[in-house]
Order: sequence, then structure tokens, then C-alpha cells
Amino acid sequence: MRVGRPVKPLPHPNCDYCGAPATLTRAGDEAYPYRDDHGPLWMCAECQAWIGIFPRSTRNVPLGRLADARLRDLKVKLHAALEPLVQAKVRRDGCNVFEARSKGMKWLAQTIGVEPDKCSIHTLDADECERAIAVVEHFEQERGQHPSDSASDER
Repeated sequence: MRVGRPVKPLPHPNCDYCGAPATLTRAGDEAYPYRDDHGPLWMCAECQAWIGIFPRSTRNVPLGRLADARLRDLKVKLHAALEPLVQAKVRRDGCNVFEARSKGMKWLAQTIGVEPDKCSIHTLDADECERAIAVVEHFEQERGQHPSDSASDER
């Protein structure tokens, strides 16, 4: 009998689109979607949905939910919309990029109604990504109209 902490089961995500269990693929596998090695991926070959794993993960823990082409495109757009705000916060407050990005994601999560502690771009679904992009774009428009107010935002 094992004594000590219980061992968590290995993560095994299911596809959000068809419900099938995802398979772990690596560079060189026939189903691997990239020409270059981008690290191991959890993948549903039928839906062409995949997600990477945490760096240095020995248990192949997925970063979030599997993403199809539409969700991957929305994630790219959200990253592109959020990154200028992150860089502006770094310049304004002198914090590091990780802290600025974390605070930006918490603000975004609260604004779109997602649990802030578990919020990451990788965990958002397509609807949440679209709402987040709209929030960031609206914030940018408001900030552009009232430049004096942008220095006092609380993020």
C-alpha cells in the first residue's frame, strides 16, 4: 500500500468539438500539424483541434482547451490586441511583462465574466475570445478619445 500524498491521474483532455479523447502527438508523427518541432501537442486529428503542453511538463499537462482553426485565429487576434496594453503598462508602471500580462488577464476575465484565477487565453472558448477582443478594442477606443484618463486606469 502506498503511503503519502495521492498521485493525481495523468491529464487526458477530450476534444471540445466531438468529445473524442485527444492523443499526444510529437514532431515526426503523421498527425503532427507543424513542419517544425513546436513541442508535444494534445490533438484531435478528426477535428484538427490541438493544444500544446506546459513547458518542462513531465506529465504532459495541456495548456488549456483544444482549439480548432477558428479558435486558434481568435487567440492570435486576442494576443495581438492585448500585447500593446501589456507593453504600455510595463512602460508606465515599470513592472515586468509577466506581471503586466497577469494583471491584464485578470482585468479582462472580470470584464467578460470569467473566473480570474483560472483565466488564460488558452482556457477561453471562441465566444469568450470574441468578447475579450471587443472589450480590448473598446478600451483602446475609449483611451484614444480620453488620453488624460488612460494614465489613471487601475489595471
